Amino acid sequence: MSRKATNQYADWRDQAFKGFVLHDGENLPERALQVVWQQQRLKSELKLGDGQRLLVLHPGFWNYEAGPDFRDAVVRIGDAPPVRGDIEVDVELSGWHSHGHDINPTFRNVVLRVVWKLPSNNRDCIFALQPHLDSPWLELKEWALNEPAGDLPTRLQGTCCEPLRDFNESQRDELLDQAALVRLQLKSSQLNARARQAGWDQALLEGLFAGLGYKRNAWPMRQVARAMNELKLKRADSADETVRLALLLGVAGLMPDDWSRNDQRRSKYLSELWSAWWRLREAAREHELPKHLWRFSGVRPSNRPERRLALAAQWLNASDLPKRIEDWCSQQVPVRQATAQLLEILGQQSPSFFDDHCTFSAKPLPRKAPLIGTARLTDLAINTVLPWLHARAHAGRNRQLIARIQSRYLAWPKSEDNSVLRLARQRLLGSRSVRALRTAGHQQGLLQIVRDFCAHTDSLCTGCPFPDYLTRLDLQS
Repeated sequence: MSRKATNQYADWRDQAFKGFVLHDGENLPERALQVVWQQQRLKSELKLGDGQRLLVLHPGFWNYEAGPDFRDAVVRIGDAPPVRGDIEVDVELSGWHSHGHDINPTFRNVVLRVVWKLPSNNRDCIFALQPHLDSPWLELKEWALNEPAGDLPTRLQGTCCEPLRDFNESQRDELLDQAALVRLQLKSSQLNARARQAGWDQALLEGLFAGLGYKRNAWPMRQVARAMNELKLKRADSADETVRLALLLGVAGLMPDDWSRNDQRRSKYLSELWSAWWRLREAAREHELPKHLWRFSGVRPSNRPERRLALAAQWLNASDLPKRIEDWCSQQVPVRQATAQLLEILGQQSPSFFDDHCTFSAKPLPRKAPLIGTARLTDLAINTVLPWLHARAHAGRNRQLIARIQSRYLAWPKSEDNSVLRLARQRLLGSRSVRALRTAGHQQGLLQIVRDFCAHTDSLCTGCPFPDYLTRLDLQS
């Protein structure tokens, strides 16, 4: 990437979205509030209008059909047991009645109403977002509005494909790098916001846990990490790896209820886990997740949550993990060597029952499988480790370190291909070949363009300003 003084993509992106600047109570998009709720961009301590404590065990699954905004949420209000139900998000308190939700039978299972803000004299059992945001609203608004509303349009080629054909390889790479740096900054800002609430180490831990969960199980994995922080047991001197795994599995709701006694090794291991969990269960009861929150369909056996938590237990056992990652960042080594070093830090540190098992009940694997591979490591590096380091470097105003992290981010070996990247390559670059993107930075840049533009138009690219922007870009040849 040529080192221009400014990031043209970022500057133009800011100009394109100036029309979305929001003020409290003025043209407040409901969808932005829904994104804030879905991603839980909120402080750690939440309270309802009546003063009761709110604990969100799961924010629910976004409902794109008629009815409440989120289905199958799990929340705990006050000292009552957790309840499962729907969530409705409205801008105004009056929306519940003016929209007819109070008389609509599809809303009968709503367990919590969420609004932007409540009148000062309101004491209802309703949650207001405004006083609980983890960052200033103007910092959150652009992020919230640019979260994709749906799937990428399916038309084979977009209108930006033709002007992109006029770009030579160097120009295209520079465009993707500039977009990738925008993506890095956005991820960095999210981690910085969480660090302001829970500290740098906890922000890193939550990001790593969420990365282990992939898209399907990212939220419950993140919630387990938050529970570890609340329980203050993650680095207890008396807790060994087995105790930590028992706590992780118990809080996750994944401890098996029964098991066969025929396998002595499995039986002995489960007895040790249950012995540890029974001692901890009462203290952890309010954080325990219902098993139905986990998604197992479509998950490869080697990627099962139980195996991921086994690796997480080893991370918790290494109390110096954040420092080791910071030391890794300070070393000026080729990116391939840096990749191997990070795998050594985040990889498996000791033997595990899950070396040759995917679940507690399944037959042993024919050969051992690592708890984490290079593909998942790349996702953790790109989505959590490097953005976390970038946020810390920004907080310390260390420009030299920021530049080093950005260079490593752009040059990191590319990740596995996926359906969004395949479709984006066809629509934007007119290519089906995976060789069109050489680095993880290029992949991230393309994903950012999709998020900024493709996700906000239709399959015909109606009204999309990106093609016009491409004709005005001044990129180095």
